[in-house]
Amino acid sequence: MGTVGGHAVVLGAGMAGLLAARVLADTYSRVTILERDPLPDGAGNRRGVPQGRHAHLLVPGGTEVLDELFPGLLDELRTEGVPVIRDFAELRFAPGGRPLCLRGRPAEPFICQASRPFLEGRVRARVHTLPTVEVVDRCEVVGPVCDAARNCVTGVRMLRAAGGAEEIVDADLVVDATGRGSRTPAWLATMGYDRPPEEQLTIQLKYATRHLRRRPGALGGAKVIGIGAEPGRPTGLVMFAQEDDRWTLTVIGYDGHHPPTDPEGFLAFVETIAPPDVFQAIRDAEPLDGIVGYRFPANVRRRYDRLRRFPAGLLVVGDAVCSTNPAYALGMSVAALQAAALRDTLADGDRHLARRFFRAAAKPADVAWQLTVGGDLALPPVRGPRPLPVRVLNAYAGRVQAAAERDPVIAEQLLRVVSLQDPPTRLFRPSTAVPVLLRGLRRRPAPGAAASMHAVGPGASARWDGRGR
Repeated sequence: MGTVGGHAVVLGAGMAGLLAARVLADTYSRVTILERDPLPDGAGNRRGVPQGRHAHLLVPGGTEVLDELFPGLLDELRTEGVPVIRDFAELRFAPGGRPLCLRGRPAEPFICQASRPFLEGRVRARVHTLPTVEVVDRCEVVGPVCDAARNCVTGVRMLRAAGGAEEIVDADLVVDATGRGSRTPAWLATMGYDRPPEEQLTIQLKYATRHLRRRPGALGGAKVIGIGAEPGRPTGLVMFAQEDDRWTLTVIGYDGHHPPTDPEGFLAFVETIAPPDVFQAIRDAEPLDGIVGYRFPANVRRRYDRLRRFPAGLLVVGDAVCSTNPAYALGMSVAALQAAALRDTLADGDRHLARRFFRAAAKPADVAWQLTVGGDLALPPVRGPRPLPVRVLNAYAGRVQAAAERDPVIAEQLLRVVSLQDPPTRLFRPSTAVPVLLRGLRRRPAPGAAASMHAVGPGASARWDGRGR
């Protein structure tokens, strides 16, 4: 790929920023990443990623992009002890009150179960090795620099340390990867542009997480357990095996059903959700740290793809564009797919770059938004409009889940959709829709079965007996 520009500046050294910088390194002579936080040398939690302590997954759609951008990284992660799913028997999901009928071995890559700090640290180390990329931490970007006509962003103003002198960093392209708190909408307003239209669904979700070391043999060979919320129980639980022989246990609750963070209350909350064998494994496990909470008030999407005017020299990626309920584990993977969209867009040069990129980046955001918001709206504590299309899709989703209880082909197709490997339209192909609808005529879905098309997220209800049946 040829050179598109001289200097690109990326705001934010989280996963979205690191992946964007990796792509830009192929098309710009220099890339500078500006990060407000002090960055750890390896894996480590930091203030700018408060959700980093909680359960994260890089689902297969994102894993495929990671493998393309950083060849050999997945093998390195496996070598360093990151668990991988080698058999569907290692998954325990029960969407719609029924466990998915998954058999055999999944296609590679499947699920990357590194913790967020561990994964981000390894990706950051790879980015550091790129000769044209510089990472500058402990600096704060104050605002953009524009040309006289305000048609183009030509750089940013920044402070290297609190109280330091303001500096101007010139750039041919600025990429905002600063997450939910992005100030680009406000910057656009000061430059005379419209703010992006914003879509929002308030869910008032709260997390509580603790890391554990389970006793040998507990839970058999399971490496991932997901128990989603349902209309009669707006709480859920996820538990993942991760590096260093530890497990991440995260419990969630919607508005009015939030998990406590004291040890006794936390364990009592877990008992209301977990099957007996899972609860026993959690109760008998060794706690490795305290319990930490996290609030997620709302799904938010900024529709940059709908703006008629946008300055040249500026792009926005990651959670700064679309931030969805993290219980669905799609954030990092959507950022990876947006990085792939940026790579493909830059292959055709930088003419009308923003318009072309935002249209391409909207595609993975569309899927994540449909899965998460549709699932959240299936739960009574979530207040929001439920138009006929949402009700119809959720009803069909319930029938897909019911069919996936007994049909391994449908179950695997459902899993590929919620893992961002296939578009949701695959679930409406005749090969899937016909058996789903025929089964629905013979047997009505169980109550709560229409919660979501996502097997991990809180829209997936769970009523299994602890033995995976």
